[in-house]
Amino acid sequence: MTTSNKNNLKSLLSIITFTLFLNVLSNGFFHRFDLTKDKRYTLSSASLNIIKQVQSPLYVKIYLQGDLPAEFKRLQSETRDLFEEFRAYNKNIVFEFVDPLENKDESMDNIKSLYLKGLTPINITVDDKGKQSQAMVFPWAIAVYNNKEVNIPLLKNIMGASITQKVIGSVQHLEYSIADAINKITKEKQKKIAVIKGNGELQDVQIAKFLMQVRESYHIGPFTLDSVTRNPMGSLEALQKYDLAIIAKPTEAFTDSEKQVLDQFIVHGGKTLWLVDQVNMEMDSLYNDSGATLAYPRDLNLNDMFFKYGFRINPDLVKDEQGSPIKLATGDPGSAAQFQEFNWKFSPQVYPISKHPIVKNLGGIKFDFANPIDTLKNGIKKTVLLQSSQYSKKIGSPVEINLNSVAEETSPSDYLNKGNIPLSVLLEGSFHSAFENRVLPFDQKTFEAKGTANKMIVVSDGDLIRNQLDKNFQPVELGYDQRSGNLYDNKDFLMNCVNYLLDDNGLINIRSKDLDLPLLDKEKVYERYTLTQILTIGLPIFILGLFGALFTFLRKRKYGK
Repeated sequence: MTTSNKNNLKSLLSIITFTLFLNVLSNGFFHRFDLTKDKRYTLSSASLNIIKQVQSPLYVKIYLQGDLPAEFKRLQSETRDLFEEFRAYNKNIVFEFVDPLENKDESMDNIKSLYLKGLTPINITVDDKGKQSQAMVFPWAIAVYNNKEVNIPLLKNIMGASITQKVIGSVQHLEYSIADAINKITKEKQKKIAVIKGNGELQDVQIAKFLMQVRESYHIGPFTLDSVTRNPMGSLEALQKYDLAIIAKPTEAFTDSEKQVLDQFIVHGGKTLWLVDQVNMEMDSLYNDSGATLAYPRDLNLNDMFFKYGFRINPDLVKDEQGSPIKLATGDPGSAAQFQEFNWKFSPQVYPISKHPIVKNLGGIKFDFANPIDTLKNGIKKTVLLQSSQYSKKIGSPVEINLNSVAEETSPSDYLNKGNIPLSVLLEGSFHSAFENRVLPFDQKTFEAKGTANKMIVVSDGDLIRNQLDKNFQPVELGYDQRSGNLYDNKDFLMNCVNYLLDDNGLINIRSKDLDLPLLDKEKVYERYTLTQILTIGLPIFILGLFGALFTFLRKRKYGK
């Protein structure tokens, strides 16, 4: 064997040895490199913790397959990439893409089956070079784990947005949607939620959609304060077994004993979500012959508690130029009724401007007869989550509310320095008892004047959690307004509130992830369609051919001699 061959053999053996060493070393270390600017494929620590919970095979069927419009191909690609990222960290996660419309003979049966599972399709208009056609898409996935099943929504509804904008918004929420579904299906329920009853709160059918959503992740049940009169300590001890208390639009005043039970629940670490109206006013009361009714203050006997915690809900109404649409009959009496859409200023559409994870990336949230919230200085950290627009103001009560007000004309000067009124506030800190240095309504040996670190959320509108009922008195989707046909983000906001108050795995923080997704300008593409084809298809081929010709020429020149 020549010296040259020996050297080549040594080099080959060295390369093989080094390659084997790298393979052995790589088996002991795992790392994924994300070269994107916005770290799109870097999973959050919360997602990684949830993935670790998957101890047996988790099967996911994704119904984004087939001849999809361009926007949904983008959603399909992003979904595939994200699931591959999940699978890279846990091989128990198995996914496949399925086309429910692939077999025309079975497509209707598939559609019915998916619809019964709550997977509603969407019909979209596809615009291809000016030619329009209709397409049905199922932007859903189903995850199955240990005989449990959960739906994963892949397309987020954004009111008033185009399909492209909805897809972009959905990609922003993909990691959260997938991680939340895996968490629901793999983690046993631990936290407990009490829905407070006994003071005229909303009935179960009026908050049915909220209860159904919460029940997927937490234990939830009613808790009636009526027993406080007979056994106040027993009621307090029972309530303290819960982690969160939800007070949804009470209409009857609380007794001092009931307040002490709620107060000590808070001081001892219990979380609370208050949805309170300080003005008695209902939309249904306007549908009478006069189209008017009187709005007047509601006394719930909670003001002293709220003041001690650091906020006040005023008995005023918020009137906002950024209102919700309402349809009213117009025309002469006796003629055929014609309905026209108006702007109802007592139902503000609130678009969050705060960067807090609870409201970040949310769309419009609908209020009905909301009240202003004042925050007070008392050492408690306060974060305004939702506020009215700059063109809004307070209307004192009692006051007559009339449907004819939709025709009034206003100007920006009417709202000068009056807008941006807080409608929802997050309070965090150590709350002082409302009964500190006061005579207690009932004897309590475990009474504490100041509690440990805690948090609560206040919303100055009980209707925000209420779902409407259809003509058969069945609940419709929370946030869906039958009067306008719009779907608002009320449910997402409330679920974010619950998750933030109870979340111990950081799921809520996934929502704060920002992705930079460039959009294709379709109008420019249509205007320069041929040029675009030349640049995107023809130019790369030309450059490749030019390189090949140059390489061949140089090779012949070098070795042809």
